[in-house]
Amino acid sequence: MSAARDFGIYIHWPFCKSKCPYCDFNSHVRERIDEARWRAALLRELDHAAPKLHGRRVSSIFFGGGTPSLMDPATVASLLERIARHWQCDEATEITLEANPTSVEAARFRDLRAAGVNRLSLGVQALDDAALCFLGRAHDGGQARAAIALAARHFPRFSFDLIYARPGQTVEAWENELREALAMVGDHLSVYQLTIEPGTAFATAYARGDFALPDEEAQGALYEATQARLDAAGLPAYEISNHARPGQECRHNLVYWRYDDYLGIGPGAHGRLTLEGKKIATRNRRAPETWLAAVESDGHGPEEETLLSANERRDEMLMMGLRLAEGVAREAFRRETGTTLEAALDVAALQPLITGGFLILDETGLRATQSGRQRLNAVLGALLS
Repeated sequence: MSAARDFGIYIHWPFCKSKCPYCDFNSHVRERIDEARWRAALLRELDHAAPKLHGRRVSSIFFGGGTPSLMDPATVASLLERIARHWQCDEATEITLEANPTSVEAARFRDLRAAGVNRLSLGVQALDDAALCFLGRAHDGGQARAAIALAARHFPRFSFDLIYARPGQTVEAWENELREALAMVGDHLSVYQLTIEPGTAFATAYARGDFALPDEEAQGALYEATQARLDAAGLPAYEISNHARPGQECRHNLVYWRYDDYLGIGPGAHGRLTLEGKKIATRNRRAPETWLAAVESDGHGPEEETLLSANERRDEMLMMGLRLAEGVAREAFRRETGTTLEAALDVAALQPLITGGFLILDETGLRATQSGRQRLNAVLGALLS
């Protein structure tokens, strides 16, 4: 495996104005933030990573969170300048930043574009005011529509997220919402099924019986309606929850799903790096202030760095790659694991999944069918047990 392979960079900004009840991300509310201090720490962690990745090209950069659109655009510009100083970047490097559609953040779009961001990902989540209230979002439908229009004006590429399978949601109501979304969409749309994550406010409320989610049959009908509507609009699913016109997929997320290398910067950020032919899993300290203190003291804030075994690489590559419609390519699998798909998999576990119409194994590689992707957790459980 070439030591000069491209890699992505993920930069985590952990702060939000408020915590959404469904969110289990590493996001935190703070009254005050010393942004100059945080900027210096993020720059220092980039500096620390530079020597071990010397001479490599950055294919994508992703500012996630938290709410990175709360960052001063000057901080974004500083980070991008430092990345370009350390590694090869060019006009093809995708630079995505996540944003919320409040009026204050939308006003920053022009400056974020000037700083170098060329793709915006908007956390819209719903276009209905009652649904937005239930989801704990700080914006209303009008602000969401205005932010989408502003993103289309300032960024060459943009996407927005929607959440479906909300309490009481019918297929008809969801199709109407999708119809409106498609009238505003660019070349990419993310649609996530609402799930109850442990440790969230929704987990507590759901356990109390404050609300109920659609049953399994209704969830399936909503999923199938999503696929049909977006397929017909020319935005097929290239991943379980992500739809794009061909060629407009999120390149940074493809780095994850294709099991390519990426560097994680910031509190709680994960990474996967190939160094001297070995795959290293990295994870930074999760608590923002703990990470900050470590970087200021030592130059970086890792919690652990783990050498992955061949079996761990195989499992991770399958868990990520089978999310994609394209699946896991044979050559990529061989390059990553040193063996073939047939040699790495248990034929007794694989064959029933192929016969049942959940997986396809052919000359290009291994991929899940639409039915398999809809039930991927169960498919992976059977395949990797």
